[in-house]
Amino acid sequence: MMRDRESQARRLSRWVLGALYAASGVLHLMAPAGFLLITPTWVPSPHLVIAATGLCEIVGAVGLQIPLLRRAAGIGLALYAVCVFPANIQHALHGLPPGYPQLSWWYHGPRLALQPVLVWWALFAGVVVTWPFRRA
Repeated sequence: MMRDRESQARRLSRWVLGALYAASGVLHLMAPAGFLLITPTWVPSPHLVIAATGLCEIVGAVGLQIPLLRRAAGIGLALYAVCVFPANIQHALHGLPPGYPQLSWWYHGPRLALQPVLVWWALFAGVVVTWPFRRA
C-alpha cells in the first residue's frame, strides 16, 4: 500500500514538475525580457544564460519522464533551482526597473522560502529521495 502511494505521488510530482519546468523553459526562450530584468549584473552574457537556462528546464522536464534519465534530471533540476536562487534574491531585493510592475513581499517571501521545497521536489520526482513516504 505504501509503495503504491509513493508511486502515485512520484508519478504525479514528475508530471506536474515537468509541466512547470517545460512551461518556464519555453518562456525563457520565447520571452526572455522579464528574466533578463532580474538577472544579477555579475552574470556574464545574460542573454545566453537565459537561453541556456530555458533549455536546461526543458531538458530536465523531459528527462523526468524517461526512466533511464530520471535520476540525472532530478539532480540537475535540483541544482538548477539552487543556481537560479541569486536571481530570485535579486528580484526580491531590487524589484524591477521603474516602469515595470512591482511585486510585494507577499510574493517574494513565499517564493524565496519555498525554494528548498522546489529542490526537494526535483529530487523526489527524480527518485533520488523518498521522504516523506518512507516508513520509519
